[in-house]
Amino acid sequence: MSNVTFSISQSLAEATGPIDYTFTNDYMFRAILQKNIAVLKALICSLLHIPPALVKSVEITNPIVLGQHIDSKEYVLDITVLMNDDTHIDLEMQVQNENNWQCRSLSYLCRSYDHLAKGQDYALTGAAIHIGFLDFTPFPEAPEFYAKYQLMNVKNHRLYTGKFELNVLDLNHIELATEEDKAYGIDHWAKLFKAKTWEDLKMIAKQNADLKQATETLYALNCDQTIRDMCRAREDAIRHEKRMKRELAEAKATIVDKDAKLTEANAALAEKDAAIADKDAEIARLKAELAKK
Repeated sequence: MSNVTFSISQSLAEATGPIDYTFTNDYMFRAILQKNIAVLKALICSLLHIPPALVKSVEITNPIVLGQHIDSKEYVLDITVLMNDDTHIDLEMQVQNENNWQCRSLSYLCRSYDHLAKGQDYALTGAAIHIGFLDFTPFPEAPEFYAKYQLMNVKNHRLYTGKFELNVLDLNHIELATEEDKAYGIDHWAKLFKAKTWEDLKMIAKQNADLKQATETLYALNCDQTIRDMCRAREDAIRHEKRMKRELAEAKATIVDKDAKLTEANAALAEKDAAIADKDAEIARLKAELAKK
């Protein structure tokens, strides 16, 4: 049953209550940024600390047909972007912690960096940046709201290259936003992504034109039944995946438990066999002594 408390005939101003499909739904996230390039540009500028005037072009290089079914084997919802014809950016919303984020994000970044055609000079390689929007904390022992990772010398911290960069936005630790994060409005974007109700969303967005545009696009897509179906399919797929992983983990635990019990039983049997062998040896010894008499 849908939680939606508005209809297509209503306006965003009238929308109240829970948001059925928020920014953290990875299909919705992609749909919004593909539908509204101005929002995509504003988000990138905020995260990378780039004045909007310096961004001449933003092109999504892996567009999908919104609302069209995507085969599960090809269901990759990261957004690859070419900015100013020389910077390759990969954006991904990841809600589920699969305990492989470091390897996953590095793999995506390497793919983005390896974009030269055969025979091109390596000096022509443009920058590659991966930006992960995580609804979990990748390093619980050292939480950080917005982290930036680059290649550098571990001794003197000399930057090896500025063309290879991993950025991670932890949506669960907005309270750790630095003054620099706030100066570029990154905390506002994070709050927008985490908002659960239309009232909260509109309150967050009211002072910023870019956030308003993002909110309006989210509302319009929530009113689009085809997009809603795809968002629901994604949530169903994630729930199914979680259930399968849980069942697999339970099956493995059962096997481990049975193996442990079997090992214990084998040990007990071996102990009994050893005791029987000892008794047989004692009987043999006694028989030998009797035979001597």
